[in-house]
Amino acid sequence: MREAQDIDVLSRRPSGLGGLRWAAPIALALVVVDQLTKRWALDRLSPGPCLEPDDCIDLIAGARLRLVFNTGAAFASGTNWGPILAVLAAVITVVLLVLAWLRPDRLGAGLLGVVAGGAVGNLIDRVTRAEDGPLSGAVVDFVDLGWWPVFNVADSAIVCGVTALIWLAWRQEKTVDVRDDEMIVSTGDAPADG
Repeated sequence: MREAQDIDVLSRRPSGLGGLRWAAPIALALVVVDQLTKRWALDRLSPGPCLEPDDCIDLIAGARLRLVFNTGAAFASGTNWGPILAVLAAVITVVLLVLAWLRPDRLGAGLLGVVAGGAVGNLIDRVTRAEDGPLSGAVVDFVDLGWWPVFNVADSAIVCGVTALIWLAWRQEKTVDVRDDEMIVSTGDAPADG
């Protein structure tokens, strides 16, 4: 049986900024970097296929910087879903920041900030580049690995942040399992079936 100090820390309301002290600056930094790199791509690269030598920048192993505009979801799917995705991104960002505020650990809060920063970076594109109605703007993508859909800094933040959060949750679950096993051994209690 668990004692009072083992109560889930997420059920306690933090005082002050909580995990936002870590999440907000990380999210803001990612938004700035994302928007600066997109501005650079818009100024330096030509949209579409790389027909002229200056249209794209070749990197290594077939990777290159190539400008494309994505009006849909991940991997250019759901082309007409731009407004729905923008509203969803706004809601998810608010949820992520609330979760970061509740988060007691810096790493978890920071990773939530990474994902929120990525969501906001792409949301800015949908708002500021809207031509066919509210929130219909295309997201600027420019990193082309050749074997993966073209992406941007915000996309990278979302994928890496979510992956790291899954890993962190797995590690914390393993830690809780070990502590529960140690408590059973130290108290001599056997786990209840059922």
